[in-house]
Amino acid sequence: MPSIRASLATYLERRMGRIFLLGIISGFPWVLIGSALSLWLQEDGLSRTTIGWAGLIFGVYAFNFLWAPFIDRIRIPWLSARLGHRRAWIVVLQAIILLCLVAWSAVDPSANLVGVIAIGLVIAIASATQDITIDALRIEQIGTAEGESMAAGAATAVVGWWTGYKLGGVVALETAAGFQAAGFENYWQATFLVLGIVVILCNIGLMFVSEPPPEARAAAQDADEKLVAGRLALPGQFGRAGSWMASTVTGPLLSFFRRNGFAIAAAVLGFVFLFKIGEAFMGRMSLVFYKEIGFSKSDIAVYSKGLGWITTVLFTVLGGLCAIRIGLVRAMFVAGIAMALTNLMFAALAWTGKSELLFAAAVVMDDLTSAFATVTFVAFISMLVDRTYTATQYALLASIGTAGRTLFAASSGTLVDYLDGDWGTFFVITTLMVIPSLLCLWLIRGKLRDMLTGAQVRMFRKDVEAAAPAST
Repeated sequence: MPSIRASLATYLERRMGRIFLLGIISGFPWVLIGSALSLWLQEDGLSRTTIGWAGLIFGVYAFNFLWAPFIDRIRIPWLSARLGHRRAWIVVLQAIILLCLVAWSAVDPSANLVGVIAIGLVIAIASATQDITIDALRIEQIGTAEGESMAAGAATAVVGWWTGYKLGGVVALETAAGFQAAGFENYWQATFLVLGIVVILCNIGLMFVSEPPPEARAAAQDADEKLVAGRLALPGQFGRAGSWMASTVTGPLLSFFRRNGFAIAAAVLGFVFLFKIGEAFMGRMSLVFYKEIGFSKSDIAVYSKGLGWITTVLFTVLGGLCAIRIGLVRAMFVAGIAMALTNLMFAALAWTGKSELLFAAAVVMDDLTSAFATVTFVAFISMLVDRTYTATQYALLASIGTAGRTLFAASSGTLVDYLDGDWGTFFVITTLMVIPSLLCLWLIRGKLRDMLTGAQVRMFRKDVEAAAPAST
């Protein structure tokens, strides 16, 4: 086992800076369709139930694996040749998000709620599609045999994501508060134009992220396509199109189950689906809760966004080190329990009333446990993907995790209304939601350890095979 100093040195590699930037680009759109949209609708007088159900637009993240195979293989005309396959896709999708912000700046949600939600849905689709490519580009920055660097890369990506989300949230909230104080009637609409500048800056930064050559990946995909074509034996152009479609869609899925075994693969998918449901329920309603209990937008920006970013960055790095040393399976147990228990602090805040000290403590603990859980989760699924289908397999696992959080959490506002605004009971319920996932993890813990050990053995064998020609 490497020393702590050696593990920390991994974070100082140049490629970690590139991964950090990719995380920022991935996290920022969640500010738009999460924090900004929720407060915009709340301050326009829409109900908690409406705000909760508006969150269904996040559901597209649960299904982006359906079009991930095409993102893995289709090249953008002109741009791909100049920017690279992955970067070309990101630039196009960032441009769509920018246009949506301009459109939001001209819409009144109280008069055209459908239009606001429709634009938010386009942002969510563009962001979810962008994440397919960002995750693939992030994983491909690191070699398949670099287990230590993969864990550090996962932590760095999470830090970047939270930086984009937290600091982007500070920019959004403080800008909206500033425009409101200056007397702007449509202060949120003006804020979206300012946030468009952040999108432009992200695209400029993307140009400094290098993209590995795609030849090996393309060759492996072509080999799978030829194999499928041989089995289908379809003639002419129709046969070639059918073989391309079949290999594009089924290849990544068959590879995942073949690589891990059906029983383990199915069990992993079940755990991934259930792991963060309770956290999502709380997160969807957190900003509404903060406002109702008496905190201002500036308070939320300082405690939930600014302070939260600092603690998240620190605890993500420490969480990555901890996960390496105690093992991913054990780390996920610890993270799941801690993440759930933190919700009880928000229940205490609801029962005792507004308290800046308790609010700050709850935010710090929530960010600590969320960071630990997220970096462990990202490192875990990153180790399972086949580099031939990086984008598709990672999108599959991440989408299933998002499906559990998004589809169930959409009813969070309805649950609060059903409880007649009893926030304390609501947070207790979210604490109990972690139990099914932990039971699932307990049942497959032995298989998971064997699977991760096997992944490490495969990495070691590749190292040996790569070194063998040079030593003979």
